[in-house]
Amino acid sequence: MQTTDVTHQLARWIVDYPAASLPEVVKREGLRTVVNWFGCAIGGSPHETVDRALNAVRLFTGPAQATVFGRGRELDALHAALLNGITSHVLDYDDTHLKTIIHPAGPVAAAAFAVAEMMPVTGADLLTAIILGIETECRIGNSVYPDHYDRGWHITGTAGVFGAAAAVGRLLGLDQQKMTWALGIAATQSSGLREMFGTMCKSFHPGRAAQNGAMAAFLARAGFDSSERAIEAPRGFANVMSTKQDYSEILDGLGERWETSLNTYKPYACGIVIHPSIDGCEQIKAEIGDAVRSIAKVELTTHPLVLELTGKRTPKTGLEGKFSVYHSAATALLRGDGTPSAFTDEIVADPEIIALRDRVTATADWSMPEESVKIIVTLNDGTTIKKYVKHALGSVERPLSDAQLDDKFRKSSIPVLGQAVTDEVLATIWSLPTLPSINALAALTIPART
Repeated sequence: MQTTDVTHQLARWIVDYPAASLPEVVKREGLRTVVNWFGCAIGGSPHETVDRALNAVRLFTGPAQATVFGRGRELDALHAALLNGITSHVLDYDDTHLKTIIHPAGPVAAAAFAVAEMMPVTGADLLTAIILGIETECRIGNSVYPDHYDRGWHITGTAGVFGAAAAVGRLLGLDQQKMTWALGIAATQSSGLREMFGTMCKSFHPGRAAQNGAMAAFLARAGFDSSERAIEAPRGFANVMSTKQDYSEILDGLGERWETSLNTYKPYACGIVIHPSIDGCEQIKAEIGDAVRSIAKVELTTHPLVLELTGKRTPKTGLEGKFSVYHSAATALLRGDGTPSAFTDEIVADPEIIALRDRVTATADWSMPEESVKIIVTLNDGTTIKKYVKHALGSVERPLSDAQLDDKFRKSSIPVLGQAVTDEVLATIWSLPTLPSINALAALTIPART
C-alpha cells in the first residue's frame, strides 16, 4: 500500500476516536496491560540501573511533578517518564506484542502516567490514551517489522516514541495539526540499538522513548512544527529505518482491528524467545525431580532468531543471563525458576548452574516456529526425556489469567512495598477506569521511610 497521507490520517484517528467506542474486550486488555506494567515498574525500581539513572538525572531535574513508582515523588514529569520506562523494562518482565516483539506499555504508560500526575486526568481518560498510544506504536511497528528489527533497531524504542507521543498528545487535547507535528517530532527522535541488549541501555530505550514522546507532544502543543509526512516521506521514518514499508498495517481497520487486544504478559523475566525453553525445562523439572542433578546433556532445537537474540554462551551478569538460552534452560531445570530471581549476578555465577549450562547445546532450525522448541534431556544412565513446546505460557494461545497477573504483581511488589500496601495498590489499579485522578494511586507506591 502506497500513500502520501499516513501521518495525517493516523493523527486524525488518535485525536477524533471517541472513547465511548472502545470495545469492552479492548478496554479489558488495556487494563490488564496497565496492571502488568505497574507491577513490573515497582518490581524493577530497586535495581542498580535505576540507582545510577536517578543519580545522573537529579543534577538536571525540574520541580517535583511525578512519581518514580516504588521510589518517590521527586522528578519533573519528563524525567519521571524516563525513569518509569527504565524501571518497567529493566527486569525484562513486561508485556510483549508478539507480532513485532515490541514491549508496548513501557514507553506509553511511563509517559502517560507521568503527565497524568501533573494535570487533571481521570483514570478512564488515562486508560483510553494508553490504549490509543499502544495501538499507534504497534501498528507502526507492524508496518516495518521484521526488516526494521533485522537491521538492528530495538523496536520498543523506535516505535515506542510514537506511542508515547500519541498518548500524551491525546491527554493534552492536541488537534489534528498538532498531533501530526507530535508524531513528526517523535519520528525524528526514534532510536534504540539491539547492540545494547544485555546492558543497562536496553531499558534506557523505552525510558527515553517515553521521555521523548512526551516532549514531542508538549512541543507540538506549543506550536513547534515538524514534517507532516514524517512516517511515510522518502526520507521519513519508514523509508530511512526499514527496507519494508506496509502502510496498510498502520491505517487499515483503525478502530476495528485492535493490536492492543493481542498483548501478552511474561511469566519469565527474560527475552520472549527463551520462554518456550524455560517452559519446557520447568515441565521436565516437575516430571523428574531431583534427577535433574544427573543430567548428562540438554539439546535444544529452536528457530535461528533464538540464538541470534539469546545466544550468549557464557553470561557474566544477571542482565546478560536474560539473553542466554543456555543459562535460562539450566536454571529452569535445576531451580524450576524463570522469574527475576533466576537472573541475578549471583545465580549467573553459581557453579552448579554453570556446570549444567555448559552441557546445554542449541541448534538452529529454520523449520521451527519462533514460539516453539524441542528439548531432549539425556541422563547419566542413558534415559532420555523429550519435550515439545508449541506455545509457551504467557502467549496469546496460553495467556496469563487475571489471577496469574495478580500473583505476578504481588511477587514483584511485595519486596518493595510490603503485603498490605501491595494489595491496596493492586486493587486500586484494577479500578483505574473509575478513578477521578491517579494521584492517590501514585502516592501509595512510595515506600515508607525508615
